[in-house]
Amino acid sequence: MLDDLDRRILRNLQEDPTQSLPDLADRLGLTASRLSRRLEKLREGGVVKGTRAVIDWQALGYAVEVSLRVTLDKTNPRAFDEFIPAAREIPEVLEIQTFLGQVDVRLSVIARDMAHYQALYRDRILQLPNITDIEALMHVARITTRTALPL
Repeated sequence: MLDDLDRRILRNLQEDPTQSLPDLADRLGLTASRLSRRLEKLREGGVVKGTRAVIDWQALGYAVEVSLRVTLDKTNPRAFDEFIPAAREIPEVLEIQTFLGQVDVRLSVIARDMAHYQALYRDRILQLPNITDIEALMHVARITTRTALPL
């Protein structure tokens, strides 16, 4: 699994993924080539899947976030297979999660304002296949969001 050096590398990457390879190597007391080999091993092992930009959707004019708890028609054996690809086609759906239990799917949806959300809900969400029930939860505040893992 991971050794102490791997964990140190990952902790430093989580803190600042934009740092250069030589800077990270200096910080860790490694040569750039040794760090490069370790990073490649972590990528090949699926531990590091890449780096990406995290864009603040609020800075782009989206002010509303809603969680939709969706119950699907369980009499249709293809309900999930039909619902999920259709939900993926809606650009304002940021996240799709599936569950076992009464709620089958949770959609995280953003909109510019309430009028945009209402139109999105009416024209796109309600048109998704196999929905039997939807519960909307309006986000008020995000208290904690963690992307860093305890390493």
